[in-house]
Amino acid sequence: MRSALIFVAALGCAALISGCGELAQTAQYKQGEYRGKSDGLPWEGGDFKGDKVAWEKAIKARNSGQNEYARLGN
Repeated sequence: MRSALIFVAALGCAALISGCGELAQTAQYKQGEYRGKSDGLPWEGGDFKGDKVAWEKAIKARNSGQNEYARLGN
């Protein structure tokens, strides 16, 4: 019984200590070039498939729906 209690306590301490580690979160950068994931343009993926005009139209429609003055009609 005592050895099981010691084991559980040691396991709990190990779990607490493992959460204290800090991993480096730096970009993979080599002198003069970025080697990470490249960012795509917003209209290249999803429903738009490269159609920038359709993407801009959807953004304008979304923004007009969030405009309180336009929604109230004043």
